[in-house]
Amino acid sequence: TLLQLAASAPMAAAFSFTGEEVFAASAQARRTTPAFRPKFFTAHEWATVGLLVNLIIPKDQKSGSATDAGVPEFMDFVMTEEMDNRERMRTGLAWLDTESDSRFGTPFVAASARQQKKILDDIAWPKQARAEFEEAAKFFNQFRNLTATGYWSSKMGVEDLQYIGNTVVPEWKGCPEPQLKKLGVSYT
Repeated sequence: TLLQLAASAPMAAAFSFTGEEVFAASAQARRTTPAFRPKFFTAHEWATVGLLVNLIIPKDQKSGSATDAGVPEFMDFVMTEEMDNRERMRTGLAWLDTESDSRFGTPFVAASARQQKKILDDIAWPKQARAEFEEAAKFFNQFRNLTATGYWSSKMGVEDLQYIGNTVVPEWKGCPEPQLKKLGVSYT
């Protein structure tokens, strides 16, 4: 629980809701069924969210993708509960389509992987984004944080971390001496 709440802290700050609310949203999202129907996102937004979260956390040899972990469902739940962030989300997703259409004549989800990467490269790092991409970079940074929060608080994400918390420690003997020496500290 502590790890899940800690993982939710950056997102809670970015989207102005508490870590407890994010944890509850994550738990709710994990309870969804395979036939999930988004309550907040339109069909087109849903497709964009699914694509974008998988570009942020793709499937690899170790674990599944963000969609495999239920991140889009988590985001939909968060957006149904957190009214202050709905406009930011919709505006950001619409910006992706507008920018893609302007550059390539197609919505973001229909653009090629190379074209999508070009757009995301312009907004992936807020401090490096050109002035005209400043707001889009803020959106993407918050979207990426929400993706990470959903993923790392999911069952798959916790397993990926190999988190072994909540195990009984029958007797605490303190930090091992080699680690204390490495840190330059002692119990005396």
